Amino acid sequence: MKLKALGCAVAFLLLAAISPAWAAPGDDVPQWLQQAASSQAPSYEKDVPAVVLLDEQVVTVGEDGRITTTTTYAVRVLVREGRMLAQANEFYETDSGRVKEMRAWLIRAGGVVKRFGKDEIIDRVADLNDVYNESRVKMIDATDFADVGSVFGYQVTTESRAFFNQDIWPFQGRVSTHLLPTLLSRYTVNLPAGWRASSVTFNSAQKVEPTVQGSSYTWEKRNLLPIEREPMSPSAENLAPRIAVTYSPASAANSSAQTFSSWTDVSRWYTGLADPQVTLDDAVAGKARELTANSKTELEKIRAIARYVQGLQYISIQIGMGRFRPHTATEVFAKSYGDCKDKANLMRAMLRAVKINSYPVLIFSGDPTFVREEWPSPTQFNHAIIAVEVGKETVVPTIVEHEKLGRLLMFDATDENTTVGDLPFHEQGSFALVAAGEHGSLVRMPTTPPEANRLERQAEVVLTPEGSITAKVRERSQGQAAVFERGIFRTLSRSDYMKVIETWITTGAASAKVNKVEPVDDRLEGRFALDVDFTAERYAQSMQDRLLIFKPAIVSRLDALALTKSSRKAPVVLKSNAFTETVRVELPAGFEVDEVPDALKVETPFGNYTATYEVKAGHLLFTRTLSMRAMTIPVEQYPAVRSFFERIRATEQAPVVLARK
Repeated sequence: MKLKALGCAVAFLLLAAISPAWAAPGDDVPQWLQQAASSQAPSYEKDVPAVVLLDEQVVTVGEDGRITTTTTYAVRVLVREGRMLAQANEFYETDSGRVKEMRAWLIRAGGVVKRFGKDEIIDRVADLNDVYNESRVKMIDATDFADVGSVFGYQVTTESRAFFNQDIWPFQGRVSTHLLPTLLSRYTVNLPAGWRASSVTFNSAQKVEPTVQGSSYTWEKRNLLPIEREPMSPSAENLAPRIAVTYSPASAANSSAQTFSSWTDVSRWYTGLADPQVTLDDAVAGKARELTANSKTELEKIRAIARYVQGLQYISIQIGMGRFRPHTATEVFAKSYGDCKDKANLMRAMLRAVKINSYPVLIFSGDPTFVREEWPSPTQFNHAIIAVEVGKETVVPTIVEHEKLGRLLMFDATDENTTVGDLPFHEQGSFALVAAGEHGSLVRMPTTPPEANRLERQAEVVLTPEGSITAKVRERSQGQAAVFERGIFRTLSRSDYMKVIETWITTGAASAKVNKVEPVDDRLEGRFALDVDFTAERYAQSMQDRLLIFKPAIVSRLDALALTKSSRKAPVVLKSNAFTETVRVELPAGFEVDEVPDALKVETPFGNYTATYEVKAGHLLFTRTLSMRAMTIPVEQYPAVRSFFERIRATEQAPVVLARK
């Protein structure tokens, strides 16, 4: 596994492509691929796209820290959608590594072979935000030539320089719908004489022990079954088995790369990289004082500086140890751009200018359960945020009580949709490293309570005797509920945003015509407002011109939760949120309420729900509330979670019946 940079997500730029040549059956196909292609795999469900026949990596570590890695891979396409897997991608850094050799072969079901060599290699940028395009990917693409039954295989050899004597090997790869079944997954590390390796196993009931021959260590697993991605499940990284490997010489002096035995070691290492970069000059200090000139409290000062830093353009520069070391604060300020670690570092400098102390925090963005405390290693992180020392007068949900550093306010200076006092859902509850030299440690990130992520909705509805409705919906959200709404609003064009809202409304009221959509984004306060007016012909069903039948739950949540399958293989991951809705329906003249559903109240350890109905002064008042707690529910408790949501769905689908007087 390659060193994770503290930067943005991967994007690609195509540079060149050349068609490969046909070859005779069996011609120039290496023995390992012939053997893999002859492997017999069991039958899988029809939606499994492919089976990995062989996934192997051999890492040879030199005394000088140079690493040679040979990756060998073969996959059989099972269904048409699996053709996308007939692709070889090799990531490399131009300043610390190179791809020495890359070849691939496609064996069709009839035995005809296509060879892919250096003339078919595409070299592309791995990250469009990189200033110097130093992070790159070499690729061979056989997707246009693959069909069902094809076997695609490739072998690539790279050279690189090690930053750490550590590595991670996932035994099972993933695609959008599945963790792929794998017949053989193997990882080997060849070490210099006198070196030793150790490993930690994750996501496996039994530890994967290596086979050792001298200074060569090999870990392998066979016949791994496919794992289908299920709604609200843990990430693939926490479902598939993986190992974390540490290797080192008898004396640390004999290695040019870092080895860590504790999280304090990692803290000391990163503090040494980051702290010298917290530079101040008159420009940085002056800007900090200008931003906070009208701030009356500590929290107001932090928020003023945070808003400025979040507004800087995100650009990543990953050269050398810059994958972890931020640029100087003065440089980032002068250029008005930087990546996550640069933004956190500039914020630290500006806070220092107004006498507020802070620390860098290394975290994994995208999966709050990825980092494991039993394996001290910076390779578990891909993102940097900030911990700000605060006094007792500052009270927000994202404060951690650190045993040595006191009260720390955690904040992501890169996520421009999340304000101070909040954290992105995908960082909440995760382990993260507060880098503070000897006092630094791995800490658990806070999880915001349901009421901090609240969506409140009010709907005023007028129902006509013909069953048509005129509705005014008013939504007010805060915390991560607002971040969800804000993300949709800010990433789409006005026309595309309108389509999303119209689709949402017509899901509940099929014939609806949206007349007004008025979003108001109060990003500074972490709030989002949305007003929608619409009409819907014949929303209520008329029966024999005597009854009107309609559902008072006219619109759903944009991020509605649904668990419908009768069985499940993975745990259920629940997020912390709260939802309240009041629907006031003006009843049509000449009708009265004949039947309403039963009220519902459900209380569980993971969530509560209520639904009530009241008829008063010619109106029906329907109220529903939902409060969910952040937790992971074991798969054996899935029936209780499914029952919870089934009762909610049944209530919200239940109709009200009006009868003509």
